[in-house]
Amino acid sequence: MTSARKKAAETMANIDVVIEVLDARLPEAGSNPLVHELRAFRQRPCLKVLNKADLADPAVTKAWIDYFNSQKGVKAVALSAKKVGEVARLPSLCQSLAPHRDDNFKPLRMMIMGIPNVGKSTLMNALVKRKVAAVGDEPAITKSQQSITLSPRQILVDTPGLMWPKIEHDSDGYMLAASHAIGRNAVLEEEVATFLAAILLERYGDLVTARYGFSVQGLDAPGVLEAVARKRGCILKGRAGGLDLDKAAMQLLTDYRTGTLGRISLETPESRSTMLANAAEKVVAAELASPVTTPAT
Repeated sequence: MTSARKKAAETMANIDVVIEVLDARLPEAGSNPLVHELRAFRQRPCLKVLNKADLADPAVTKAWIDYFNSQKGVKAVALSAKKVGEVARLPSLCQSLAPHRDDNFKPLRMMIMGIPNVGKSTLMNALVKRKVAAVGDEPAITKSQQSITLSPRQILVDTPGLMWPKIEHDSDGYMLAASHAIGRNAVLEEEVATFLAAILLERYGDLVTARYGFSVQGLDAPGVLEAVARKRGCILKGRAGGLDLDKAAMQLLTDYRTGTLGRISLETPESRSTMLANAAEKVVAAELASPVTTPAT
């Protein structure tokens, strides 16, 4: 990751537009702060691609598109990288962000960036209309940068998925884990599934009922996981009636990740704003509660 970050910083100096691929279900939680820092330093415009839009809540995705389009030097589009026709729009959108790069002497240079397992390789393959990048449902499939000439006027650079050293907000970590941007060895799936269940209870209870056949009325997040275990027969061997919550957690997470559960977004512009405000209040409260030490005289 350190080597990839260094290489990305070097490449940024020679590109015109950043294509930041985001998971439409968690576009801010899944946005690497490094991408913003490098863009701001080099003053590069950005096309934010909300990938996996077919898995996200369409009303929430529209709110995110409006939010990003209100930012200077940013355009946003929602799509599924698996649909070649939708991906084909991207070069022209990038061109509109860098209109001065439009001839054989000054080709448009685009750079794909994003976190692991967000769909960059699928997007790359769709753009070039052949397999040039490995694809898989695991983080860190792409290992190194590669440059592809789309046409005499367009050059595309693909980069490995970049995570940042420390995730500041716990909820961001849970969203990333639920969406499989963080590998299974880094998290406890029961905790992640319980976090997901809390969001489902708040906004998508009807989808839970439709999928698993139980009412969520009166349930809390752990109760949802237990109900999934009962409905799906997740029982521990050798323990009469003991629920296998790990297995139930995997069932819930898999149904979310594949879209079997329905079109679900984990954050909205409003929920993001509220979370950041609450986090700031906690920081201020902690600072006020800290004892003030007076230097010895």
